[in-house]
Amino acid sequence: MLAVYITLGLIFVITLLVLFLCFPQKSKKANELKGLYIAHRGLHNNDNGIPENSLLAFSKAIEKGYAIENDIHLTADGRVVVFHDDTLLRVCGTSKRPEDMTLDEIKECSLFGTDQKIPTLEECLELIDGKVPLLIEFKSDSLIRADALCAAANNILKNYKGKYFIQSFYPFILRWYRKNNPTVLRGQLATAFKGETLHRRLLGLMLFNFIGRPQFISYEHIYKNSFMRRLAVKLGGYPVGWTFLKKEEIEASKKDFKAFIFENFEPENKKEFLGE
Repeated sequence: MLAVYITLGLIFVITLLVLFLCFPQKSKKANELKGLYIAHRGLHNNDNGIPENSLLAFSKAIEKGYAIENDIHLTADGRVVVFHDDTLLRVCGTSKRPEDMTLDEIKECSLFGTDQKIPTLEECLELIDGKVPLLIEFKSDSLIRADALCAAANNILKNYKGKYFIQSFYPFILRWYRKNNPTVLRGQLATAFKGETLHRRLLGLMLFNFIGRPQFISYEHIYKNSFMRRLAVKLGGYPVGWTFLKKEEIEASKKDFKAFIFENFEPENKKEFLGE
């Protein structure tokens, strides 16, 4: 009988520990995400002269009334630029990292051979100007860089009048905002991370939520039935799905997510968030 009590006690303790680790922070402000159709890296078409994360792609999204998702890095000279990858190889043909380049060096590069350049966060904000909501993904590879990126971006965003939210795979980004600017809605990006490192798999299990206490959970939609994702949502994390490539994928996931990051097509209800 003692063994049974010990086992039950261990199960109880482990359950409490898991709940503590994955618990999000419930926020009424998360309802601002409701019904958003968010153009992933703008309404881009890399094969037809509208590069991802370009001012042109953002302009196209604004024209159609979609919210915008973009990505930011910190340059070697402390500027915040809008770019997705860890290096410029795929998009610009050079293997350099944004963090190792100055803004002037980055501005010499073209996006997919077009006349579009990598924009700064300031240029992006000037263009969007509150016309549609903006979801900003923070990119970082270390704690020091994460803090520096957050401080630089926050300094730019503090005077922005438009609606914006932040998200990251890196929990310490969320921690910075939790401590330094808790009024900004923050989200934990995650997926199942199958076959990847242990810490990435733990991230996919929402077990680092205690670091940043995200208010929304931005999860890859093909793993929407993940028990831990569902648990985090049940505990109050607002459900956002990424990245939808077909209308049918959104239709099949409307009971699971309340905001949808998409690319390569145009959802029909593109202005739902405007109440149109």
